[in-house]
Amino acid sequence: MHALSACAIRPYVVDQAAQALSHQDQTTEEDLVLVREASAFYLKMSESLLRESPGNLKLAQSVAAGFTQYAYAFVAFEAEKTESVNAKAAFVLRERAARLYGRAHRHAMTALELNQPGLTRALAEPTKARPLQLSEEQVGLAYWAAASWGGLISLSKDQPDVVADLPQAILLAHWAWLSQPSYGQGALASLLGTFEAARPNGSVTQATQYFDQAMRDGAGAQAGPYVAKAESIALAVQDRAMFEQLLHQAVDVSTRHRHLQNEVMRERAVWLLEMTDDLF
Repeated sequence: MHALSACAIRPYVVDQAAQALSHQDQTTEEDLVLVREASAFYLKMSESLLRESPGNLKLAQSVAAGFTQYAYAFVAFEAEKTESVNAKAAFVLRERAARLYGRAHRHAMTALELNQPGLTRALAEPTKARPLQLSEEQVGLAYWAAASWGGLISLSKDQPDVVADLPQAILLAHWAWLSQPSYGQGALASLLGTFEAARPNGSVTQATQYFDQAMRDGAGAQAGPYVAKAESIALAVQDRAMFEQLLHQAVDVSTRHRHLQNEVMRERAVWLLEMTDDLF
């Protein structure tokens, strides 16, 4: 009897714990070192619970966001900074970042498919499906699914089968944008701008429009779109003046509005400014 009772209440306990973890918010933390040191335990705990409750949208979003942000801020960025002094170490870091992005993506897509059956098939056959209407909770998860997918693709240029998924990642982000274009105070619009600039035959004009929308949605408080536009547009067309102006704006925004995402973007903006002579 006791064993049966324990089995009966376990899903409830797991769900309650998952809900509690999904509401943990580190975005207001300014100390990147503290976040990095705390992230490993938090991510492993959250991932373990998610495996027991894979359809929990809030927890899946938290896990996907956590792995994606960790990969971007602490692993892939470190690889870029290491490249010029130790190419072998940079390669190892990029491989690890790719695995973390892939992990985030798998968790996000599993939860999306459980809550929106047929989504994976619809992405694979876009000409046969109408745009899927995503709920507010699904939009956030779709954003992180697409962002982690993009990160994985960017680090897998020697794997054609992975790179071939770019249109699906773009489509998923676009469906999320159709449902909630201002999501994340411009984060989703900025992601679409990055995708548009990166895709074969992408439109610089369209990408610029996405970045400019992201800046408006962020109301001047989000540094990310400025850095993304500097890298995706200014650097691509070799406009040094625009590049430096956007990065200085990012530093200014992140100084006036202190939170985790802006701290990450400030570090990247400062590094890119230091690398300007090598990039142009």
